[in-house]
Amino acid sequence: MKLGPKAAITAITVSAALALTACGGGTAKPGSGVPAATALTIGALADVRSWDPAQAHVGHTLQPYQAAYDSLILREPDGKLSPMLATAWKYNAANTVLTVDLRTDVTFSDGAKFDAEAAKSNLDHFKKANGPQMAQLTSVADVKVVDADTIDLNLTTPDPSLEYYLSQAAGLMGSPKALGTEAIKTEPVGSGPYVMEKASSVKDSQSVFNARKDYWNKDLQKYQKLTFKILADITARTNALVSGQVDAALLDPKTGKQAEGAKMILAKNEVDWQGLLLMDRDGTKNPALKDVRVRQAINYAFDRKTILDQVMLGQGTPTSQPFGKESGAWDEKLENKYPYDPAKAKALLKEAGYASGLTIEVPAIPNFETQISVVKQQLADIGITMNIGAALTNTFTSDVAAQKFNTMYFSLFQGEPWVAINQMISTKALYNPFKNTTPELQAKIDAVQNGGTDANKLAQEVNKYVVEQAWFAPLFRVNQMYYHNSKVDVKPQIQMAVPSIYNYSPAK
Repeated sequence: MKLGPKAAITAITVSAALALTACGGGTAKPGSGVPAATALTIGALADVRSWDPAQAHVGHTLQPYQAAYDSLILREPDGKLSPMLATAWKYNAANTVLTVDLRTDVTFSDGAKFDAEAAKSNLDHFKKANGPQMAQLTSVADVKVVDADTIDLNLTTPDPSLEYYLSQAAGLMGSPKALGTEAIKTEPVGSGPYVMEKASSVKDSQSVFNARKDYWNKDLQKYQKLTFKILADITARTNALVSGQVDAALLDPKTGKQAEGAKMILAKNEVDWQGLLLMDRDGTKNPALKDVRVRQAINYAFDRKTILDQVMLGQGTPTSQPFGKESGAWDEKLENKYPYDPAKAKALLKEAGYASGLTIEVPAIPNFETQISVVKQQLADIGITMNIGAALTNTFTSDVAAQKFNTMYFSLFQGEPWVAINQMISTKALYNPFKNTTPELQAKIDAVQNGGTDANKLAQEVNKYVVEQAWFAPLFRVNQMYYHNSKVDVKPQIQMAVPSIYNYSPAK
């Protein structure tokens, strides 16, 4: 069953803040697809917790899964969705059934055939396996095999982000013979461009892969050997890059200076925004936050450019809006909605009945101590006292959901509009724990969900609403500082701190 081409729409995560093999180089053999004697070593922040594709995460930790597993849909560096294991896909008129046409010439590394039954097995497994991204298929009621190369994904409700998710964790395809086994937890079995070299791979040290023979898409297979060297400490990651132990790694503005001194090349893009989440907008625990004038005053309190220059060495862009520039929901008119104006902030507090000041509570955030200190001082300048409590722990997501915090300084991923809405704005969003909403806002959210190809544009209205109502106090979008040496060319991946593995190639 063949479908016409489908233009993609929409697309998460909060990006995580928290052996040796030869490096790079080599010349391609004309027409071979795989350059001769090339190797790529990537400095990674963390090892994967399980190689079962249903346990795949996103952001930094999606990258290693791409070595072993193809996804149904390929996400290009600019965010465009292109065919991969799926050759075409199309919604019905109600956007409640996504019909997906599949390749017929692909096998897994254990010899099993990829077909509609294999795709269904993976999607069913993903829904049941309790993985970190299982919510990506929440809207999928079931998967039906139409014929040998076609499946229907039947949805309980329209989901503008589903196609995006099928290019992420939910779209990774493993061998149906290996799914659910103990063995796949430690050794991936996929149809991807590389196969793990188990003897050289060491948990929490390095994962080594070799190019798979007869891989179906040689254009995506740029290296003979691919190694992920685990370097959680940023100083160790920096030293490994400048010494040539790795070819590419994610750094930060401070360590980036050392990399630049060693002639490393910067590939940067803005993935997250940082600022205050003013979550108790109904005043459930802090009555002052119920007044929009108080929330607006907080926004006017910040000299965003100075904070960015001092704390992040200028690596980013000041902003007053939580949606990213590439998302489609970004609005240039909202970029400087709240310029630095302490006098106006004080006037708004006086109008709201807080001329004598008020107090807000925030948790301490590891690695954000400097930002929080500056925010505390600038709020004090307009009469707001910010008390800093205990630091976030590894239970912070459940703590947020339990309304433990009514305000917090944080860094949030600027995903595709429907992803972002369900991360921080809808009543289902983790970062809207008080489930704040209004009929006006809900109508705008419903319009995005049912908007089809107009979803991104419709999301501009959601963005405008939450900015005008000061649901957040964004300070700036932050540059992700990804450095590499001259042996490799790297294209940044939109809305990802680290590139997809397909974005690396030997330098010409």
